[in-house]
Amino acid sequence: MTDPKATPDSDWREKLTPEQFHVLREKGTERAFTGQYDKFYEDGEYYCAGCGAKLFESDAKYNSGCGWPAFTKPAEGEAVEEHRDVSHGMIRTEVTCANCDGHLGHVFPDGPQDQGGLRYCINSAALDFAKDDDASG
Repeated sequence: MTDPKATPDSDWREKLTPEQFHVLREKGTERAFTGQYDKFYEDGEYYCAGCGAKLFESDAKYNSGCGWPAFTKPAEGEAVEEHRDVSHGMIRTEVTCANCDGHLGHVFPDGPQDQGGLRYCINSAALDFAKDDDASG
């Protein structure tokens, strides 16, 4: 895929599982406490399951108890974008992959105060993980 933002849904459907497509391309959400990375704490890096862009690092992951993987900050650089989300009768801040516009989850202001106060609540289905030894190639 040369420009992930211009990729048609038909190509995404071929590349992604049905759950990944629902989350990343249709702004869906996996059920709480069901994602593979909710209670997962190995050292490494988290990548977009859609395009492979680096999104988060394990040192920013923590157990928020919310039922989804939670991070205090995205990876260095412009890994994610934030958008106002007024769906479902509430005002939230949606988090998307800066590279492919895939929906990742939402960010909330109730994270650890000593680490900036943010909680990036991210769907496991939107993520791929590489251990530190794997990430370096």
